[in-house]
Amino acid sequence: MSEALQSLLDLLDLERIEEDIYRGDSRCAVVPRVFGGQVAAQALVAAGRTVPADRHAHSLHAYFLRPGDPGAPIVYDVDRLRDGRSFTTRRVVAVQHGKPIFGLSASFQTYEDGLDHQAPMPPAPDPATLPTGEERLRSYPHLPAETVERFLEARAAVDLRYVDDPPFGDYGTPREPHSQVWFRTNGKLTDDPLLHVVLATYVSDMTLLDSVLLAHGRGGWAVGDVVGASLDHAMWFHRPFRADEWLLYDQQSPSASGGRGLGQARIHTHDGRLAISVIQEGVVRVPRER
Repeated sequence: MSEALQSLLDLLDLERIEEDIYRGDSRCAVVPRVFGGQVAAQALVAAGRTVPADRHAHSLHAYFLRPGDPGAPIVYDVDRLRDGRSFTTRRVVAVQHGKPIFGLSASFQTYEDGLDHQAPMPPAPDPATLPTGEERLRSYPHLPAETVERFLEARAAVDLRYVDDPPFGDYGTPREPHSQVWFRTNGKLTDDPLLHVVLATYVSDMTLLDSVLLAHGRGGWAVGDVVGASLDHAMWFHRPFRADEWLLYDQQSPSASGGRGLGQARIHTHDGRLAISVIQEGVVRVPRER
């Protein structure tokens, strides 16, 4: 296991400070605030620790309310909304400096047999044929060295490989609002199903709005031609998967308007099983010229 992955696992390992109340550390991401995927992943950890082990997360719905302060811990307050015969529902509020910064609802279910069908996996090159994230980032001479290092540090726990150029790599000309990324953790994980769902939740917030930027030829936060932040995030976990094995994140944007952009995606396992569906809306604003 890489040192960066162990550091991420430590970050997601919350401290229990009271019944249904947990505390997590925070750290700065690419932008000077807490990475949204970290808060979502930590909130899911808090919810999962109040649920029986035989019930697995099948969905989450979340709102980002305020920017997180990377210099202060985050307290997660879990509300046990329902414990049914098949489903368990939890609500989590993340608090900093006495104010809620994030709210999550998550549902867990015992295993059941049932109807089974899925959308086919889209075509994509094998991840082994693609440049690593570091190779691709260092190939763009227009990116400042400090920006590259910030990205590499923020994503060091994950092997993330773009199929085509990301928005910050080749911008200026609008493209189809479609982006594909292969990802897996940089090291093996334990068999705990919740851990794999939590890691996928963490990664899911890294690139989902890329397709919005592609549609308008914008490079994004890395080059400063837009200002953005996640607003809400929803995920459905359809089938078992491992976050330490290759997953294809196929993303597209059906709409952008009113200073907001919508991204939607499907995540498939390397052998073609549809594992996760994701939808996110975020603020995407073009800075005004002074």
